[in-house]
Amino acid sequence: MKENSKKTQANVLKSYRRYLRLQKNFTENTLDAYMLDVEKLLLYLKGEHQDPLTATLEDLQHFAASLHDIGIGPRSQCRILSGVRSFYRFLLLDGYIDSDPSELLESPQLGEHLPEVLSVQEVDAMEAAIDLSKPEGHRNRAIIEVLFSCGLRVSELVTLHLSDLYLDDGFIRVMGKGRKERLVPISPRAISELNLWFDDRRHLNIKKGEEDFVFLNRRGSHLTRTMIFIMIKQLAADAGIQKTVSPHTLRHSFATCLLEGGADLRAIQAMLGHESIGTTEIYTHIDTSHLREEILLHHPRNIKNNELNEISR
Repeated sequence: MKENSKKTQANVLKSYRRYLRLQKNFTENTLDAYMLDVEKLLLYLKGEHQDPLTATLEDLQHFAASLHDIGIGPRSQCRILSGVRSFYRFLLLDGYIDSDPSELLESPQLGEHLPEVLSVQEVDAMEAAIDLSKPEGHRNRAIIEVLFSCGLRVSELVTLHLSDLYLDDGFIRVMGKGRKERLVPISPRAISELNLWFDDRRHLNIKKGEEDFVFLNRRGSHLTRTMIFIMIKQLAADAGIQKTVSPHTLRHSFATCLLEGGADLRAIQAMLGHESIGTTEIYTHIDTSHLREEILLHHPRNIKNNELNEISR
């Protein structure tokens, strides 16, 4: 990148990071991801002897094509190109460029992907697979129940604090994406599991600075997302569940159960912390497929055919 208004590439990137932190209110993990996307672009443009400040739409389209050529999947391509658009919007806002070449940059089309969901019985089976004789037994049951009953992201779970719990009122305070707070109802079952974990938690030697975290490991430090992923994957296997299960599966299951139970989509959006209702609408597709199965099974126009099929077997 050539000097522009006496600012070097390093200064531009520093300003962009500050913009993401202060204007967009992004977390450090999100900041790092956006900066990594820009680094990919800058590395590509450097190899093409192009200046990012004078890059054209065609240059960015070639960059997008290069992502496909090196085997990056469509969803990851979409995420990277979203980061590129964010960078160029910043350059335009801050006066580094006069027009945004990424404005017409298209992302690859994604086929509709319906997330895996678990039934209540499958969630119960995972909890039943937990060995309560182990020190982390009640903790793990509380984790499963909070994820399923409150629909938290794994990042929200590991950063949940004791000071965020209003159990007497039946709510927890969640710090979501963009540091946006929301209040989420918590079920009596989840409260019961938390209280059992708190009985065990009192016996831990908690490290300084970790006292307010709800979920801790044996050494008294807060859990990481990786620890939660491994634990849930293992519990699903122990319960004999053949689906691909992650912490996010429990979040999807939470939303699907609410929709099937008649909850309003806007209420589900608020509880999940989705900025756009469009993100929440994925669950209407799940509910529709379930509804079709029910109609095919129980509608009188189909019952006779179902009976004939059973006889012919």
